[in-house]
Amino acid sequence: MSNAPHILAVDRNQRNLELLTRFLGAAGFELITIHCLNEFDRTLLTAPSIHAALIDISGFDRTIWSYCEPLRDRQIPFLILSPRTSPIIQQESLAQGAHGMLIKPLVVKELIGLLNCLMGEQP
Repeated sequence: MSNAPHILAVDRNQRNLELLTRFLGAAGFELITIHCLNEFDRTLLTAPSIHAALIDISGFDRTIWSYCEPLRDRQIPFLILSPRTSPIIQQESLAQGAHGMLIKPLVVKELIGLLNCLMGEQP
């Protein structure tokens, strides 16, 4: 088993998951990817400890917000990824317990820095 931090990545776009896996993997993270919300609960139960999560809201309806609750309950810090700047989405993200929101396209160096900070915040 790897000692790499485990990052849960939720994204409907398989290509985005592949890119995240490649870039974050090169930075020493191990990604657990979900492209279908049906897999979410099972993944949380069966995955090794998850240190942080990335949730891309693109392509999901409002039910995506209900999937933030188990992350909050487990004290897993998470970031919301959005295709556009929106004060409404940012407010909802924070209301749901997100530690922040990033606008796509992502800057890998910034994402890595934020993930490292998030994991440093964990109890």
